[in-house]
Amino acid sequence: MALSSSSIFTRFTSPVSFPEKTIENVFFFLNTKSPPFRVSAVSSTPKARFVGRRKESVSVRQLQRPLIEYMSLPASQYSVLDAERIERVDDNTFRCYVYRFKFFAFEVCPVLLVRVEEQPDGCCIKLLSCKLEGSPIVVAQNDKFDASMVNRISCDSKNGNSAVQQLTSDAVIEVCIEIPFAFRVLPVEAIESTGTQVLEQVLKLMLPRFMAQLMKDYQAWATGDISRQPLGTGEI
Repeated sequence: MALSSSSIFTRFTSPVSFPEKTIENVFFFLNTKSPPFRVSAVSSTPKARFVGRRKESVSVRQLQRPLIEYMSLPASQYSVLDAERIERVDDNTFRCYVYRFKFFAFEVCPVLLVRVEEQPDGCCIKLLSCKLEGSPIVVAQNDKFDASMVNRISCDSKNGNSAVQQLTSDAVIEVCIEIPFAFRVLPVEAIESTGTQVLEQVLKLMLPRFMAQLMKDYQAWATGDISRQPLGTGEI
């Protein structure tokens, strides 16, 4: 099987959510004899939540070796589809450099650390961590957001003898972020709408490309090509 930066949004396979800001507890001691009383200051920093979902399926004609065998390969045997954007950390963990995109006027380039969990009919790719690169205001958000992603990639194992199989990628990304001060003049709803559209557009562009690369890698594997060379060049 294979892995590409698209699989981050595809075969990587979850919603992206950002943690609440830590509650600061301030203790005032009136004197050594009096019991302390506590004042809890809860952050009022506004937050925005973005959710992107997409499901992509392609028909794959089975060759000498069935698709279900390809989908059942251990992660250690995955081909890295795009060596320009994917680094193998260990047998099941990969670092993925996602394509740069614009959010309002700012450039964003996420760097994802993902883990692949093998399943009977494919795999589930889950986000472990995410670091933002790009414009300075974007980089400054690295400690102010939380993200999750799940991408389930599977084939139709119930019709394993069929000459044509369906290969499916079902991806969900969720992000929760503290709204930067410069954006607080905008309605939260407008920021969330824009963020969700950006995530969905990224998935719309990357999933078909990933699925096409996955099909080509299956064809190489099924015909005995053991080289399994990366198919991508880093370009979208």
